Amino acid sequence: MKNKNIFGILAEVKNPKQLMDLARKLKNCGYRHYDAHSPFPIHGMDKAMGLKDSKLGWIVFTFGILGMLTGIGLQSWASTKGYAFTVSGKPFLSIEAFIPVTFELTILFSAFSTVFGMLFLNRLPKLYHPLFTSKNFVEKASCSGFFVSISAKDSQFDLKETTSLLHDFKVENIEVVKN
Repeated sequence: MKNKNIFGILAEVKNPKQLMDLARKLKNCGYRHYDAHSPFPIHGMDKAMGLKDSKLGWIVFTFGILGMLTGIGLQSWASTKGYAFTVSGKPFLSIEAFIPVTFELTILFSAFSTVFGMLFLNRLPKLYHPLFTSKNFVEKASCSGFFVSISAKDSQFDLKETTSLLHDFKVENIEVVKN
């Protein structure tokens, strides 16, 4: 039975190895809506949680190509159609002269797509999250704590069974987080 007032369960573990092991165990038990929280990146956590590769690289690549085509297209149009002047017998379409502007537009489009793509994919800015109601999480998450939060939206989530699973894993602290 799902309770609409419950966001999920927050469990604290002692160290990064336990966090990795718990994430792997939750994945193997069929949980899909959970997250690991650590004060620093843990190598291999994505694989342990079964996360897919990020789409950000494709977004940046696409916008980089778009920036390159914009630079070449704009300069080609300006030198052949918009402002076609013969200067010292130079050709209208001089690709060598286009390289600096093309490079800069490629970098500019890539940089903006990286920032805005990351914000979009991470659903930011998010000014409130139910985990912020946990005093233990707020005090330790960014300096010394290792946490796993399991969402009540998960199809495997059952308050008693999930709590029992976490007790079997011997976590430090288990807390039910309200919405």
